[in-house]
Amino acid sequence: MIQPIPGLPDHVLAFSASGKVTGTDYQQVIVPAVEKALAQSRKVRFLYYLGADFTGFEAAAAWADTKIGLEHPAAWERIALVTDVEWLRVAAQAFGFVMPGHVRVFANAELDAAKRWISE
Repeated sequence: MIQPIPGLPDHVLAFSASGKVTGTDYQQVIVPAVEKALAQSRKVRFLYYLGADFTGFEAAAAWADTKIGLEHPAAWERIALVTDVEWLRVAAQAFGFVMPGHVRVFANAELDAAKRWISE
């Protein structure tokens, strides 16, 4: 399941994932939020928190995540990934260079630091 994280500035899209994330989660929550931001002609600052109760992605969710990045490559100003899942941390650090914006990876204990960085 994906839920918005409240309390951040309007120019930040922030979401928390728990359990197993599905393609439907992306289509119903993340995609409309990104499309709305893009319709307002603004760069996207995106915080994604995959906390202790996150258990993984369905294949459709992984594809939706990749697809939204590929469809709007210049839209991303900053991305903060907050997770203790090692393979996700490594993947974000390894592939973050292909994103035109800045990508930073934070540990779950650094969620507040990630919120500050993405909001600057």
